[in-house]
Amino acid sequence: MDHKLEKILARVQKPGRYVGGEYNAVVKDKAGVDCRFALCFPDTYEIGMSNLGMRILYGVMNETDGVWCERVFAPWGDMEDAMRREGLPLYALESGDPVKDFDFVGFSVGYELAYTNILNLLDLAGLPLRAADRPDLAPIVVAGGTAMYDPEPIAPFVDIVSLGEGEDVTLEMIRLYRRAKQEGWSKAEYLRQAARIPGLYIPSLYDVTYHDDGTVAAVTPRDGAPAVVTKRIVTDMNRSYYPVKTIVPSTEVTQDRVMLELFRGCIRGCRFCQAGYVYRPVRGRDYELLVKQGIEACRDSGYQDMTLMSLSSSDYPDLLPLCDGLLDYCQPRKISLALPSLRADNFSMRLMEKLQAGGRKSGLTFAPEAGSQRLRDAINKNVTEEDLLNSCRTAFEGGWSSVKLYFMLGLPTETDEDVLGIADLANKVYYTWKTYSTNRSRGIRITVSTSCFVPKSHTPFQWEAQNTMEEYLRKVTLLREHMRNKSITYNWHDPETSFLEAALSRGDRRLADVIETAWRNGAKFDSWSEYFSLRTWLDAFAACGLDPAFYASRERGKDEVLPWSMISDGVKTSYLWKEKETAYQGKITPDCKVKCTGCGASKLCEGGICHV
Repeated sequence: MDHKLEKILARVQKPGRYVGGEYNAVVKDKAGVDCRFALCFPDTYEIGMSNLGMRILYGVMNETDGVWCERVFAPWGDMEDAMRREGLPLYALESGDPVKDFDFVGFSVGYELAYTNILNLLDLAGLPLRAADRPDLAPIVVAGGTAMYDPEPIAPFVDIVSLGEGEDVTLEMIRLYRRAKQEGWSKAEYLRQAARIPGLYIPSLYDVTYHDDGTVAAVTPRDGAPAVVTKRIVTDMNRSYYPVKTIVPSTEVTQDRVMLELFRGCIRGCRFCQAGYVYRPVRGRDYELLVKQGIEACRDSGYQDMTLMSLSSSDYPDLLPLCDGLLDYCQPRKISLALPSLRADNFSMRLMEKLQAGGRKSGLTFAPEAGSQRLRDAINKNVTEEDLLNSCRTAFEGGWSSVKLYFMLGLPTETDEDVLGIADLANKVYYTWKTYSTNRSRGIRITVSTSCFVPKSHTPFQWEAQNTMEEYLRKVTLLREHMRNKSITYNWHDPETSFLEAALSRGDRRLADVIETAWRNGAKFDSWSEYFSLRTWLDAFAACGLDPAFYASRERGKDEVLPWSMISDGVKTSYLWKEKETAYQGKITPDCKVKCTGCGASKLCEGGICHV
């Protein structure tokens, strides 16, 4: 261990975050590798080690001969201060080597409020922030993840944006790099060749011009770069990599358990949900394979908890036999089985019995999203009040006494009547408990939580305006005044981070200056209340001559060139616009299992068929 690091660790919180050496961590002989990849998660160890996508990429790369992938996480403030004070550069956990000496520095970016942490990590590594100031072939800075479906706000900082699922495209990118390294290519030549790999967007090969009103005039590719870059997906989930042998953290993390991925994509088509669109088409694993993987992962790791993961796990068609197969192993060993992402329209007595057998009876969570049926239809939630109350009745009859309900405020077409419908629905859940509970002696805990709607790229609502912070708080006050039942707790998300998220998630390339200015003025860990300062960001916008409301609170027209127009997730823009119009007509679109709606994403899959 570096003597500087040893000196620092005695003085910081949770030193286990920074030492590595965990069970199943991969350590290779440096003499036997010719490509080293620093896989960076721009948040704390606890959050990053709970990310299944990061574990998958780690395993995929380390199973490749000649490639060594190591992990890097954002140090908390006390650790960062000590590192800067002692002159200790950002290092990788497996080897302790400086990140700046790696061939690739790759960021997994799932959330726009992590942007300043990306800059902070580059600076801690001793690397120039801007790609133009890093002329050498190494390191190549890459960014991937859900937030990269509009990569423009951080485009000047990265060399490559990897779109979609990274298992295959990452290895293709590395293979090309190894050739470039061997043949002595320049960085510019490597990037020109990388632009030919489907799923890789090279920001430096695109010129952006603007109208006088600040909107994008055109995005023009150069040097043979494609006009549109389409995401990559894994078409056969049964053959895709799953990390059965996964790193077991030596300190507590957020998701300290086996995470079993059932399928990717979502059949539902909720019009506000970016993940539901960008992860299309639906592709699942056979339940027999999942049983085998889940058991092997538990045996290898020693975990006593398992979570069945997907965007909507209760939509998995073989969920009950999957639970049976897993419970045969888990029950005798007291391994609990958890099923998040429950839907109110397919929660059944049989499923409830499986959850009880799996040891999960502390509480259930449903997300009606809107308080009225009219608004639920407008957002295409495809859940009725009857669905929710019947599911609650089933749970209460089975002995449950805690329910969490999630909603959004500020959805397109929302009225005050819709807002008050949230309180009405919560009261109906309470009276359902009073009528049907078999365990009334414990009382009932109903928690209602609201967040502020954030319009996201690649959704039917990407053209919509976000409610102002004042309007959101007015609706919060309205709802709070009508939430008088003492058995119902009301929590609401602050509007400030949602406002910034909306500005960044639909931003253009000019926001890079804002991000850098905010970072230089102290912004980092913006998703953490301990660090977030809206004033820092507002000052940064003002210093750069930009208005955050231009990005967050402005409605876009159908013909406006969107900053992410060169990025495709496979879903046709014409389809998204049609869904936007359908929302204003208050009509629902059936889910993919009922009828293919022709969104376009299925062409990315084998045979052009969604696996639902």
